[in-house]
Amino acid sequence: MADSERLSAPGCWAACTNFWRTPKGILLFAEIILCLVILICFSTSTSAYSSLSVVEMILAAVFFVIYMCDLHTKIQIINWPWSDFFRTLIAAILYLITSIVVLVERGNSSKIIAGVLGLIATCLFGFDAYVTFPLRQQRHTAAPTDPSDGPV
Repeated sequence: MADSERLSAPGCWAACTNFWRTPKGILLFAEIILCLVILICFSTSTSAYSSLSVVEMILAAVFFVIYMCDLHTKIQIINWPWSDFFRTLIAAILYLITSIVVLVERGNSSKIIAGVLGLIATCLFGFDAYVTFPLRQQRHTAAPTDPSDGPV
């Protein structure tokens, strides 16, 4: 039993780490890191806007684990492409609103840096929403045009 677990572990680890190299894995990892940096900047200036960064960082980490462990193919009860699309779309809108409010308020330098990074996060989450839009990913093929009644 231990031998079979040991033999399957490298394959499982390779499958999990292969996700890091995909475009979606890079996007999710960048979202996690950017949310962490924004959280640090907001925490040093004010704690009023840090909840958005915490929630989005946790959601990005959850989706990262779900995609990395290939759970989106095993758990069919949730429509994962639409869930991911709405997560990123809502994050982009909320980061845009929060960044505009923070930059208009004109606080200390870490608050301004957080506002600028929030605008960058808006672009990142918006790009992720564009890439993961489910209807964009569906490819329609032409129906066969063989006449069934004979030559026309």
